[in-house]
Amino acid sequence: MSKFGSLPKNIVDIFTNPTYVIAILGCAVLIGVFVASKKIKFDAKLIARIALALALATILQALKLYHFPQGGSITPGSMIPIILIGLIYGPSVGLLTGFLYSLINLLTDPYVVHPIQLLFDYPLAFTALGISGFFKNSNILGRNTKLLACIVAIFGRFICHFISGVAFFGSYAPAGTSVWIYSLTVNGLLMGAEAVICVVILYFLPVERFIKQASLSSY
Repeated sequence: MSKFGSLPKNIVDIFTNPTYVIAILGCAVLIGVFVASKKIKFDAKLIARIALALALATILQALKLYHFPQGGSITPGSMIPIILIGLIYGPSVGLLTGFLYSLINLLTDPYVVHPIQLLFDYPLAFTALGISGFFKNSNILGRNTKLLACIVAIFGRFICHFISGVAFFGSYAPAGTSVWIYSLTVNGLLMGAEAVICVVILYFLPVERFIKQASLSSY
């Protein structure tokens, strides 16, 4: 059940409150993703692969290894399909797929206490997984560049959850514990565990072969 908090009463409140300023920037990011998606040349194969990635991610998301009472869970690599789409097709397709995945998560497993919290914990957090697409043609670490892409993408998602935790879930922090430390600990453990699982899985996946096959099939 959604529980929306109070919204700012005037324009001054919006631009003097860091949370709302960051939210505005977040909306700008999502608008940028939408604009970028308009440049994507969709064909049957691309649509099918995006749909497959979303389906696999949703199934893995449902197989929770641990669920936090205040929201969030550890899964058996549910972010891998989205990260792979970014690595194969680049940032535009990766960010768009992450955004679509956020909508699925919002529909299937919502935990909303405020509109801005919704923005950070769903659209921004999952869209951030598409950051892996910026490593598509990179060879920074050779074959292990895919692992760096995975870590950076998950770190992007962590930042979004961290901000949400500080701004909206401070009441869960034990007495005497800083909300910053609490959010860092909870989200750090959550995303850290997810990152370890994803990195291990991604290490053994033949990503280079996937990218090559996708390139050949596009001709």
